[in-house]
Amino acid sequence: MYRDIDSIIDRRRLKRRLNFWRIATVLALFVALGIGLNSTQPVNFGDYIGRMKINGIITADQETLQALAEVANAENAKALILSIDSPGGTVVGGEVLFKSLREVSAKKPVVAVMENTATSAAYMAALGADHIIAHAGTVTGSIGVLLQSADVTGLMENIGIKPEIIKSSPLKAQPNPMETLTSDAREMTQEVVRDLHSMFVDIVKARRGMDDIKARSLADGRIFSGRQALAVGLIDAVGHEKDALNWLEKNHAIKEGTEIRPILDSREGEIWREILSLAFGTTLFSDRLKLDGVISLWHP
Repeated sequence: MYRDIDSIIDRRRLKRRLNFWRIATVLALFVALGIGLNSTQPVNFGDYIGRMKINGIITADQETLQALAEVANAENAKALILSIDSPGGTVVGGEVLFKSLREVSAKKPVVAVMENTATSAAYMAALGADHIIAHAGTVTGSIGVLLQSADVTGLMENIGIKPEIIKSSPLKAQPNPMETLTSDAREMTQEVVRDLHSMFVDIVKARRGMDDIKARSLADGRIFSGRQALAVGLIDAVGHEKDALNWLEKNHAIKEGTEIRPILDSREGEIWREILSLAFGTTLFSDRLKLDGVISLWHP
């Protein structure tokens, strides 16, 4: 009798243990599946074309640069399509993205596909591609840089506040909203803007095969439609992603039907990027100017 009871208790204990391990196994599978779905690099090893989206305000984002380095070194990544929808951003952001794309291009073909907008620093980034495609209605161009400030000394005087500024030299912290811009400070600031603009123009000349006169005539800050950009030589074709795939197939023997794998798509939903994009409105003086001081941005 007691042996029967002990046997029943042992079987129940064994059953509970088995149920525990079954549940633990199922949970482990769900966790592994979740990690796989949220990974920036899908878990399979076939040949693929990477597709990276550059949306919103461009900054020197290390996550993006690291992802580009990984694509450049991935043996199974046969090409990269860069989908751009951005009004621009910081000069440094556009510069480092351009250089990173050139590093990818040294190992595999890169195609830029411009969507609604690809202006200023976004166009600078697109110049890192081997082939640039835009829609007919894409807004692009706006080649140039700017540094914005404001003189609030009159406002401060009206409300009875007089700022006291002690600095090592007259050009320190210029331009400064708390001081009237002097002629020397204006010239110094203009020289910086001219130099950064010349850097942008040099990239256009080198990548688009233009002489200095033509490049500078197009780099006066004006915007272009996709069709206009093609006519003046700022892009290579009017079309869309299918045309990018056709170009890769024709010029780089990328097989038709090769998997297109998104790179860093999870970043699209990040709230901070949406907030930062909204911050780039038409306000002259705001925290957005703190991005890096000098920006390359088109905002109507």
